[in-house]
Amino acid sequence: MTTYKEIRGTHIKTVTSDPPAPVNGQMWYNSTTRIMKGFTENPAGAWSSGGNLNTARYTNGGAGTRDAAIVFGGIIATGNIANTESYNGSTFTEVNDLNDTRGAMGDGGTPSSAMCAAGESPGQTNASESWNGTSWSNMPTLNSARRYLAGGIESATAGVVFGGITPGSTPGTGETELYNGSSWTEVNDLNNPRRSNAGVGTSTAALCIGGYDGTATVYTETWNGSSWTEVNDLATPIGWGGAFGTQTLALISSGTTVQDWNGTNWTSGVSNSDNKTNRSGNGTTAAGLIAGGEAPISTVSEEWSAPATSTVTFTAS
Repeated sequence: MTTYKEIRGTHIKTVTSDPPAPVNGQMWYNSTTRIMKGFTENPAGAWSSGGNLNTARYTNGGAGTRDAAIVFGGIIATGNIANTESYNGSTFTEVNDLNDTRGAMGDGGTPSSAMCAAGESPGQTNASESWNGTSWSNMPTLNSARRYLAGGIESATAGVVFGGITPGSTPGTGETELYNGSSWTEVNDLNNPRRSNAGVGTSTAALCIGGYDGTATVYTETWNGSSWTEVNDLATPIGWGGAFGTQTLALISSGTTVQDWNGTNWTSGVSNSDNKTNRSGNGTTAAGLIAGGEAPISTVSEEWSAPATSTVTFTAS
């Protein structure tokens, strides 16, 4: 490691206390502590490799945060699976399976209270399941069977699901259903029917992003608990994306294309490394996780970290 003696005299300032507001790239030698330090910042945020899933899959569901999550279901080469894995920020561990195999579901919640709504099993299903942190239980069925839908789901007892493809809809539907903890109710449809859309948020404040209506779409809509409103479009069309965040701060990734939502507009974000679609997404725009995907079918997860700063300590001798 470089020492202070080796680089002293190269415009590194000697101070008696650390500067209260250092700037990016600044270095200094603290003569009181006899420690040399440097300050760095990453104003754009960054992606990094997460742990690998035990089972490769795509169109899988996800719930939780970047460092405490579950990933469940999905599709593999031979069909739908029920596998569920928990994530602790570094390692995926196999836990109790879904009761039914399925992929392309509505998903969301926390590691201790999550929901898997409808999906492909292998055709469209209206069956739903709730997760209590240990195991899955069957819950009331949706009014309409569908797959390739999305959700704004905060827990096992509250959520809204929207879009997808039903047995009679081609290429997608705008149907929306709201769950109140005991039953599903059909409510106002999306303005733009679609499938393979992404969703984030809650039962009272959700965001529907992109999708497919014969081609990848740019449509974005917000949900206020009773109706949908069209807002500013994606910067470029995205279908089959994985998203995380809230109605007012969100991120969507498809392939290596990333777009950021600030509550008003979409802008290009920092590209991730793994060129996959149909991944799960969970967490926030400060700390998010995407996992699985295709093609080919993947075990890879990637972690997102928002802009950050750090102080680096060097040896001084």
